[in-house]
Amino acid sequence: MALRDWVYRSALYNLALWGPAPSELRLRLAETWPGDPQRGEALLGQPLQWTAENHCFGFLADFAALGTEPAVRAARAAASDWLKRCDAIEPVSWSAEILGERLFAWIAHYDLLAAAPQDPEFRRALLMSLARQARYLHGVWRQAAGVARLRALRGLVAALAALDDGRRLRSACARLAAEAQAQILPDGGHVSRGPHRQLAALMALIDARDALSAVSAEISKAVMDAIDRAAPMLRFFRHGDGGLALFNGAAAGDVALIELALLRSVAKGRPPARAPRTGYERLQAGRSLALFDCGAPPPPPFDGDAHAGALAFELSHGRERLVVNCGAYLGGDSGWRAAMRATAAHSTLIVADTASATIGRDGHFAARPEVKAQRNEQDGNVWVGASHTGYVRSFGLRHERELYLAADGEDLRGEDRLVVVGDGPPCGHGFAIRFHLHPDIQASTTQDGNAVLLKSPSGVFWRLKAAGAVMNLAESVYLGDGTVRKTQQVVLDGHAGSTGAVVKWALKREAKKGEKPAGE
Repeated sequence: MALRDWVYRSALYNLALWGPAPSELRLRLAETWPGDPQRGEALLGQPLQWTAENHCFGFLADFAALGTEPAVRAARAAASDWLKRCDAIEPVSWSAEILGERLFAWIAHYDLLAAAPQDPEFRRALLMSLARQARYLHGVWRQAAGVARLRALRGLVAALAALDDGRRLRSACARLAAEAQAQILPDGGHVSRGPHRQLAALMALIDARDALSAVSAEISKAVMDAIDRAAPMLRFFRHGDGGLALFNGAAAGDVALIELALLRSVAKGRPPARAPRTGYERLQAGRSLALFDCGAPPPPPFDGDAHAGALAFELSHGRERLVVNCGAYLGGDSGWRAAMRATAAHSTLIVADTASATIGRDGHFAARPEVKAQRNEQDGNVWVGASHTGYVRSFGLRHERELYLAADGEDLRGEDRLVVVGDGPPCGHGFAIRFHLHPDIQASTTQDGNAVLLKSPSGVFWRLKAAGAVMNLAESVYLGDGTVRKTQQVVLDGHAGSTGAVVKWALKREAKKGEKPAGE
């Protein structure tokens, strides 16, 4: 691998990339993903630093969203500066993922960069560089992994289609088809198990499909089938507010972008009730939705931002989120990032403040629990039982969780068990069951201390009761919308002895004054 990378960066290989370039691109993309005009406005007048992010040229979408003459000038100045400073092979700006992103951005916003009255000499230089970068990416796309590889192949397919390089395009399409088949599982989920990766993978496949369609090239059945499977699974991960569930590194995301991805997918499939290959269950009844993580961490290299959240769940009612996971930290603080990936940041059970799966120093999982699940439905009621082995080796305990959602959606019951496996623990161990609450939820303990009342912004009350553990309110944090917000969590503290432990809990909607209880 090291030798191959050295060859690809050598002066001789760089010379071999020179070749003919077209006088014009063969395609124009009818649709692109919208940029942020406010971000574009903020970029105007600032000297552009060639960071890894800016080498991707994602800011072109922000300039395009502005649509002003100063924005056009800034976009063209940035491209011209890049051609002068960076148009030579080096490890960062010519890495496979960044190459793919930049090529696609240049093609998607080609008119912004090169439409008349642009300098013909600049247009020739832009097209020559685009052709060289495409030839280079054709050799190094394997360096990218996960969704980054899909993005690299998206840029490669679009570039080769635009350059009318039929021989390389056929090869790139075959590689894209194989990668789509490998990354989009049979139930439609992305192999990373991250809702945010689900969206990113779907967007990359849509772009590649549309680029091929624009030049009337054949689109493989594997790519089309992957899109048809992935779109319903993206719907699977959405709460009633339109945003994504906070599992395995996901934030709620941009609702408008999610809607647009689903629209452009042209896939009409409904969200499945369960995704056994991806490892999730969806319990939906009335206006309530519970999403249940019943899967093991993904395999490498797809586990780089996955979380140790075995058997965590989230609950929403209508457009309001009630029980959540803390979310993902996207900044540069490694301590924050590790904390958000740990089991304690999820609405699940944790033994002795120990994560249910071990994350190594390299950010990938060093040990993975085995997870099993089963499901039953009857008369609109939904029951899911699941278990994981993450605490068997350290503590001799298997965690089992059952969730039951009544047909009216106003009664969610749970049972958490720690079952002694083998000789069991040499001594007892403390455990905690956490229910992280959305920041918009107000929580208070009842006067008798036996329950917690949750009040949603719309004025709906829910009562959480439990048996087998001590209930307390504690501070928590929520990162689902990209910022750190203070919130609360309900914590059930207990102790697992020689016979294990059983905790039963129920979260029920309180009938409003004068309202008949559900079912009457």
